[in-house]
Amino acid sequence: MEQYAGIDVSLDSASVCIVEAQGKIVKEAKVASEPEGLIAWFAAHGTPMARIGLEAGPLSQGLFAEMKAAGLPVELLETRRVRAAFKAMPVKTDRTDARGIAQLMRLGWVRPVHCTSRPAQEGRALLTTRKLLQAKRHDLEMSLRGVLRGFGLKVGPTTPKTFEGRVRDLVAQHDTLQTVADALLKARAGLEQEFKAIEKRLDRLARANEPTRRLMTTPGVGAIVALTFAAAIDDPARFRSSPRASSRSRKGSSPASDVTFEPWN
Repeated sequence: MEQYAGIDVSLDSASVCIVEAQGKIVKEAKVASEPEGLIAWFAAHGTPMARIGLEAGPLSQGLFAEMKAAGLPVELLETRRVRAAFKAMPVKTDRTDARGIAQLMRLGWVRPVHCTSRPAQEGRALLTTRKLLQAKRHDLEMSLRGVLRGFGLKVGPTTPKTFEGRVRDLVAQHDTLQTVADALLKARAGLEQEFKAIEKRLDRLARANEPTRRLMTTPGVGAIVALTFAAAIDDPARFRSSPRASSRSRKGSSPASDVTFEPWN
């Protein structure tokens, strides 16, 4: 008789539930939230699974890839659809979530979603790092402007190259403000150095990839836009038509997200 499994993943452990074709619970357990542990647990269980469900999310990405590579019939389920199916659940715990996912896999009510490829994940990680460094550099600049403004010193319009010189001119006669400016400008310089290093890495990545090179032939499209679009689409073959791909790109996704979701009709 076919068996189906649901896994609810948390940071340290995963709740696993196996049900048979009629919905009866066969086995439940708490397993370390590591691919090796889950693969070994299913191997020890002995009976092959018809389907194994994982709710899509950052913690599921690595588990899915390793379990899939090990030959397990694992599928990622869209969080929104899973949550909608669980609305009537009176008590929500990791254990009941695992039970619910196992039943969804048995009934086939939720279809699997696309799992972002490793290259797309890496591109997103670089894009996220670039954005974070840029934001922190801007925060430092605005904080320094605010401090000086409190002493009646206005930085005014500057460019990234002239900002430091302008600040040093303003604090030249103030010992305390020189100390403040030195600390913040050193931090800004470190962020600027790392930001430029990430920018170079992204530029090399965009030029080394044929699809992004093609995107960059479009007027106004540079490396960042091309890589962001490519990371969102990931595998064009997963879209049955261009309108579906267009819908996906308009919705967009955070580079920090590890999973992309196919649009529904």
